[in-house]
Amino acid sequence: MPHFYAECTENIKHQAKLPELFAKVNTALANTGIFPLAGIRSRAIWLDTWQMADGKHDYAFVHFTLKIGAGRSIEQRKQTGDMLFALIKTHFSALMAQRYLALSFTMEELDPILNFKQNNVHALFAKE
Repeated sequence: MPHFYAECTENIKHQAKLPELFAKVNTALANTGIFPLAGIRSRAIWLDTWQMADGKHDYAFVHFTLKIGAGRSIEQRKQTGDMLFALIKTHFSALMAQRYLALSFTMEELDPILNFKQNNVHALFAKE
């Protein structure tokens, strides 16, 4: 962990430049020092069907979720959330100036017991 999800309307697929955003997010999360690099993942979920507001305009939205493992303090989580949302808003500022666009972000802390995973990528980074 952490895993960063972008749930996006398809009408901004080319303008969203999510690979660029994900590179910034992964670097920013790694630079916090509280998340293992090998566990950081970012992904997009493109929505081909949605309804937003009154449906009268070519609205678009991106909802971001950061899922993290348990164990970080509320201060660390708040600082990480503030940093990521600022990064998101900066990334989308030009697009937001051109069209109707809603951005939202939430962070979820996963249950420390009911969180199952297996990963051999951590071993790669432990060797460095």
